[in-house]
Amino acid sequence: MAARSYGQYCGVTTAVELVGERWAMLIVRDLLVGPRRYTDLQRGLPRIPTNILSARLKELQEGGVVRRVPLMHCGLVYELTPYGRELEPIVLALGRWGFAQMGEPQPGDVVTADSLTMALRTAFRADAAVTLPDADYELHVGDVALRAQVSGGSLRVAQLAPPAPPVGGRLPEGEPDVVIVAGPGIRRVISGELTPADALDEDVLAVVRGEASLLERFADTFHIETGGAEAA
Repeated sequence: MAARSYGQYCGVTTAVELVGERWAMLIVRDLLVGPRRYTDLQRGLPRIPTNILSARLKELQEGGVVRRVPLMHCGLVYELTPYGRELEPIVLALGRWGFAQMGEPQPGDVVTADSLTMALRTAFRADAAVTLPDADYELHVGDVALRAQVSGGSLRVAQLAPPAPPVGGRLPEGEPDVVIVAGPGIRRVISGELTPADALDEDVLAVVRGEASLLERFADTFHIETGGAEAA
């Protein structure tokens, strides 16, 4: 099923053969947000050649990771199978592991709605959120805008801009508690490198609506420890 075989009888080998080809894990990442049409996947992965996207989708379908199904008002969409959805904790763990080495963005690097959605899910600390009051955040990073609603130990993320694919479900009602505008430097707040107050002072982010004090709750709710990489 894979484009190539490593010739080893091992679970790790099988996993790499299924999802280790270039772009495959990013396709899985975006499908963890929700079903996507072929054009939605192209838009979310702007540098992927069309022939590679088609090849990876075919390989993922043959491996039982992805399936193509009809969806009312959307036509045919790609979605993860139950087997494919078992990758979610693995993808989130990889995101946390990679976060420590992200550094500053390179010229041409982009943030997409799906990548930012998964970044929030990666950084979400349910154990901290359950001890804090509920909060409704609107976050703008570049051209991407998300609504992150935290209730107890659960997180719901809705994509506001660019417009979410029609399979994305209903948008939240009402006004958010706070609207945050940030650049890639928000990574320094999530890592704890910057306090929310310092981030405001350094113009890493801005609060354009709501109370700036909610930034402290945001930083407590979305946090990734990066000490392992620094110690190395």
